[in-house]
Amino acid sequence: MSGRLYLCATPIGNLEDITLRVLRTLKEVDLIAAEDTRNSIKLLNHFDIKTPMTSYHEYNKIEKAYVLIEKLMTGQDIALITDAGTPGISDPGEELARMCIEAGIEVTSLPGPSACITALTLSGLSTRRFAFEAFLPMDKKERKTILGELAGETRTIILYEAPHRLVRTLEELKEMLGNRRMTLCRELTKKHETAFQTTIQELISYYEKEKPLGECVLVIEGRSRKEIEEEERASWEEISIEQHMEIYENQGIDRREAMKRVAKDRGVTKRDIYRQLL
Repeated sequence: MSGRLYLCATPIGNLEDITLRVLRTLKEVDLIAAEDTRNSIKLLNHFDIKTPMTSYHEYNKIEKAYVLIEKLMTGQDIALITDAGTPGISDPGEELARMCIEAGIEVTSLPGPSACITALTLSGLSTRRFAFEAFLPMDKKERKTILGELAGETRTIILYEAPHRLVRTLEELKEMLGNRRMTLCRELTKKHETAFQTTIQELISYYEKEKPLGECVLVIEGRSRKEIEEEERASWEEISIEQHMEIYENQGIDRREAMKRVAKDRGVTKRDIYRQLL
């Protein structure tokens, strides 16, 4: 019988946010795999947890995963923790979870703190639909591609950013997305927690005078569907109705259906299109 991998969420700031189930599990497992053992020992000492630890991080996530899987196959139970928050979310834990599942090892997730969800609920922006992008890629080409995709995103967007890169990222967001409403969250769950409701441009102006501090979560308003529809209509109006009809008819669509689609594209009735074609 193989052991089980426990993905244990740990506090993102306030130690009181750890769950009773996570505390019990960390005490009962055979081994704790931690992103940074120097950071995690503070958490374990605070709760008087004596379970042995080993490191599991971005730079050993594949080779160390094989070592941990071997231990799991012998029947050991292992808890995976990150520096803060839920393992697997913007974190190398996703690789270990995937490899364990592929190896037939049972994986379970113990819910708890997560910076992206905490920031989203604090933002005052729409929470029904959201796109979590974590940290933008450092590669310039890939970064530009992602920002281009986000420019058309209608869901609320959540990004992570380090303070020394914050202004540069805000400037790129302003260029690609325009001046959207957003909320900047800092020091989440800590004494000096802030959720700054503002706009991208206002935040850029603010940090021209102030030095960015602390890890940041950016929650940005998605693009308005109404705005997208208006832009699409405007682009269709640049060509004649006859040319618009030809686009659909050249696809093998019959004239009646083509008129219906042209009317929808232009935000008018099918009768309006019929009259203009006559």
